[in-house]
Amino acid sequence: MAVCRLLRVRRTAYRFFVVWLLIGSTLSISYAQRCASVQYDSAIATRYPYWRLKRTMLEDSVQSYLQSPPAGRRARLSTICSQVRIPVVVHIVHNNASLTIGGRDNGNISDEQILAQIRTLNEDYQRKPGTRGFNNNPVGANTGIEFYLATEDPNGKPTNGITRHFYNTKTTFDVFTDDQTLANIVSWPTDRYLNIWVTRFGSNYLGIAQFPSTSGIEGLDSENELLEKTDGVFIDYRVFGSGGAVTSNLYSLGRTTTHEVGHWLGLIHTWGDTNCGDDYCADTPRSERGNQTNNCGPIFSNCGGVRTRNMTENYMDYSPDSCMNIFTKNQGERMMAVIEKSARRARLVKYWCAKLPFGTVFDISVFPNPASAQVNIQVNVTEFTDFEVELYSLTGQLMGRQQFKDYPSWLVTFPTDNIAPGVYVVRVNTEKESVSKRLVITR
Repeated sequence: MAVCRLLRVRRTAYRFFVVWLLIGSTLSISYAQRCASVQYDSAIATRYPYWRLKRTMLEDSVQSYLQSPPAGRRARLSTICSQVRIPVVVHIVHNNASLTIGGRDNGNISDEQILAQIRTLNEDYQRKPGTRGFNNNPVGANTGIEFYLATEDPNGKPTNGITRHFYNTKTTFDVFTDDQTLANIVSWPTDRYLNIWVTRFGSNYLGIAQFPSTSGIEGLDSENELLEKTDGVFIDYRVFGSGGAVTSNLYSLGRTTTHEVGHWLGLIHTWGDTNCGDDYCADTPRSERGNQTNNCGPIFSNCGGVRTRNMTENYMDYSPDSCMNIFTKNQGERMMAVIEKSARRARLVKYWCAKLPFGTVFDISVFPNPASAQVNIQVNVTEFTDFEVELYSLTGQLMGRQQFKDYPSWLVTFPTDNIAPGVYVVRVNTEKESVSKRLVITR
């Protein structure tokens, strides 16, 4: 009998060992440590003395923008692009010496796993019917933001939007101190791409993102070069996308990246990162804390004497992936405001909307010439800059002016159907240069 009991104990221990081998990597990812963006933000503030000020300045600008009439906000956004499309570059940093791509516990993840993540981002941000990202919540929203793998690299050459880098100095990275290390391995211009670094973290944190901030402030930008290189999202490869090397049961649908990209676009956790805090979105109920459990709730909070149900299905909570399926209307408006007011986010959208490369010299092209109903003025600049486009008569009368702040090369359209036929001068001015071309208007 004692021998039988001993054998049963050994068989039980063996079964437990096998189960541990199969799901050990899943168990190592604690549901209580989903996101480190707030702690990472504090670490950045310790390194860079002006970081908090620049974050506060952006928040003030965003709040002022959101208080303006909605019609005016839409008009301003439409001058940038009819649709917000964000090119993504995924940097895979791994220590797989064989360079084999894909497979369980392989940091050099497959293209299919990456494509699954981009698909999830679009399902979630666009509330796509027939997908896990759809919801019937009355405050649920299609944010109007589309993500795609970059098709052109910083040198103008074709790319699939994926870079792979063997790095054997480290087997794991620290989410708080290795951001610069990863960015030094590879970083594409962060005012033209959403950089996502995918690697293995040594802690139970799944991802971090750099919050947006203001920039271009005289006297405050000495630290910008380092901050610009790390401006993006960092995700553990075991929770990036779905399938392939994804091993977590709780975080297997790509919603960690959805969550972190939300931070990159200026969203805050639904509980405002303090008990019953403010996430600046009126249509997300106040909550006492994040959903740090392995289920979908319901969970209730008592904030200001009012008992409400937490929006555990919101992408900016800590819920498991299977619970999440909503961005609210206010969250969508906030992200658009951040794109408008944060320089690097606005630059990214403008650059790819224009689809015009930077030139080697400042120059303009005017067409058609002669013009009748309207004239197009292509402004070629060498970097993001402020410029104004003016139309003068030969007698020096100003016929029209359009101003552009922090723009790349851009195609400007001027209506001319209300201007008398004749010869005019198109002049484009920057702070340092001016270029003029003659324009003939006919009927």
